[in-house]
Amino acid sequence: MAAQQPVTKPSGLAWRLVRDNLISETQAQRSIEEAQEKRLPFVQYLVETKILDGRQIAMAACQEFGVPLLDLDAVDLLSLPVRLVDEKLVRQHRALPLLKRGNHLFLAVSDPTNVQGLDEIRFNTGLATDAILVEEEKLALAIERTLEAHDATMSEYLDADLDNLEIATDEDEQADDGDLNVDEAPVVRYVNKILADAISKNASDIHVEPYEKFCRVRLRMDGMLQEVASPPIGIPTGWWPA
Repeated sequence: MAAQQPVTKPSGLAWRLVRDNLISETQAQRSIEEAQEKRLPFVQYLVETKILDGRQIAMAACQEFGVPLLDLDAVDLLSLPVRLVDEKLVRQHRALPLLKRGNHLFLAVSDPTNVQGLDEIRFNTGLATDAILVEEEKLALAIERTLEAHDATMSEYLDADLDNLEIATDEDEQADDGDLNVDEAPVVRYVNKILADAISKNASDIHVEPYEKFCRVRLRMDGMLQEVASPPIGIPTGWWPA
């Protein structure tokens, strides 16, 4: 007769949810297993499958672990220091940077027991990480809105000087050489912005690809090339690589 595999009882946050009669022990165990199979965080799985809502989970976690609870509706998402953490880590661990104070980085999380995620972000940033509890639904929305706003801001930042880029003739370039402050030239500012964007996104490569009638700039992130800008092809020759 084959020995039965021992059943591991839910622990941590899952056990608190069971004790509060929010879910049964069987339901908690099954949710943990299915979340692992789908490679989803436990809290995210509970909310997406509508087993529990984020408010119920957040209240239980707050009482169990003593982590402060924050309403993300009261936070100005555009002011968050999202650039401090790699976007991949923000999405993977569902941890949104809220505030940097000294060498401490405060992160909005829906599951304060995700110690591995906090440790990985601490290693990535070199900052001590502190969890601030938020509701999962609001966190998911805030992550998307914040990262989209960041991308849009960087895109505007990259394109801000395009209207000031004048397509000069060889004679114009020679005449202006003596008067131009190189650091303030629009094309120099444009290149600096591309570099800043590449750094903020942890890009491994910058591809400047000139074609006959257009040009594009692509960054390699996580092995994939993504277009980030399309500067005018008429920028003086010599700037674009051959």
